[in-house]
Amino acid sequence: MKVTVRAATAADVEAICTIHNQGIVDRIATLDTILRTTDDCRAWLEERGLRHPVLVADLEGLVVGWASLNRFNPRQAYDHVADFSVYVEREWRGKGVGRQLLDRLIACARDAGYHKMVLAAMAHNIAGLALYARTGFTRVGIYREQGQLDGKWVDVVIMEKLL
Repeated sequence: MKVTVRAATAADVEAICTIHNQGIVDRIATLDTILRTTDDCRAWLEERGLRHPVLVADLEGLVVGWASLNRFNPRQAYDHVADFSVYVEREWRGKGVGRQLLDRLIACARDAGYHKMVLAAMAHNIAGLALYARTGFTRVGIYREQGQLDGKWVDVVIMEKLL
């Protein structure tokens, strides 16, 4: 399935918020536990700069996923390393949306002058880890019992891709 990957706009905030909150509720994409409000997402989108774009996967006017380049660390030495996020709406997972978003995000990172992209993914996010491996990310290590979700310890896999 082919989607249009484009820059997010203010009109996409509600969809971005909904999709992000699905990731929180589903306990697969993030260690966040507090649902975001539309106002939270609007403020987050408004503060983004050129080096930290937000993209959406648009299917004939319906946003079915989003992705962003994020600051890895505020120290200047890390200015050429980007963290990132990819979230896909529940009903559209496993249909190639995440791959299209990540491919475009990698291109954006190269265009912005990043040297490397890094990620931290929950070890039980098998589909996400497979996507990252298919797009050239390699496993660096694992943080054992890095966080707690619903009273259970969660391992987090660290991966990177040199651009």
